Amino acid sequence: MRVLVTGAAGMLGRDLLAHLVARGDDPVGVDMEVDIRDPAAVAACLDRVRPQAVIHCAAWTDVDGAEGAEDAALAVNGTGAGNVAAAAARHGVPLVQVSTDYVFDGTAAGDYAEDAPTAPIGAYGRTKLAGELAVLAAHPGGARIARTAWLYGANGRNFVDTMRRVGAERDEVTVVDDQLGCPTWTRDLAPALRDLLELPPGIYHTAGAGSVTWAGFAQEIFRRSGIACRVLPITTQELGRPAPRPARSVLAVTRPDAPRLRDWREALADYIAEAT
Repeated sequence: MRVLVTGAAGMLGRDLLAHLVARGDDPVGVDMEVDIRDPAAVAACLDRVRPQAVIHCAAWTDVDGAEGAEDAALAVNGTGAGNVAAAAARHGVPLVQVSTDYVFDGTAAGDYAEDAPTAPIGAYGRTKLAGELAVLAAHPGGARIARTAWLYGANGRNFVDTMRRVGAERDEVTVVDDQLGCPTWTRDLAPALRDLLELPPGIYHTAGAGSVTWAGFAQEIFRRSGIACRVLPITTQELGRPAPRPARSVLAVTRPDAPRLRDWREALADYIAEAT
C-alpha cells in the first residue's frame, strides 16, 4: 500500500516510516515542504503522490507555546488537519489522524473511553479537538482518530532521554506527581496506526497500557537505567508551566476491534535496553 505520512521528519513520523517499510508498504513522507495550512498545497501533494492511504502526524506539539499562540496552533492542528482530510476524501482513501489525551479535562474519576465527552482546558487541547472535528466533518466515511499520549522515541526530544541525562548529572530531580497518563513509545504506536487503516472509521485510543504519574515514570526510568537519582514529587502548580494540563487523562480502550498497545513498563524497558 502506498501510504502518505505527514510530519515524516518528526519523532513519530520517522518510526512510522520505518515500520511501513519493514512491513512491505510503499510509504511517502512529507514534512515542512508541504504547508498543510494551505489547502492548495495539500491537494497538490496528494495529486502528485496518489496515495492509497494517509496517516497525518504533522502537528503543532508545543503545548506551552500554543497557550500564547493559539491562532497559529489552530491553523496547523485544526485547519491543517481539515485540509489533509478533505484531500484524502477527494481521493477516496482512508485517513488516520493522530490526536491527544489533552482533548479531555482530566477531572473524570475513571479512565476516558472513546466516546467520553471532550472538554480541553488548554489551547493545545482545543486546537487538537478542532482538528478531530474538522477531520470527521471533511471525511466522515474514511477518517480514523487515533488519540495517544506522553510520546517518547529515539528520533526526538522526549521525557525519557531528558530524565536519563539529568539523572546522570544530579543526585535528585523534582518531577510533577499529580498528572496521571499513559506513556507511549512511538515504535509501539506506529503499528497501531497502520492497523487502523484496515479498521472501520471512528475514534480509537492508542496509548501504552497502564498509567503512571510523571514522577512515577521518572522513578521507573532511573530504575531501569541503573541511575541512582532521587525523585522529589511536586505539584503542577509548583512547576508553574504556562499551559494547564489534565490531571488524569488515562485513555481506556473499549472497542473490541481496536489495536492494543503493551504495558508502558515493558515498552520502556525495551527502549532503554536499546538506548544503553
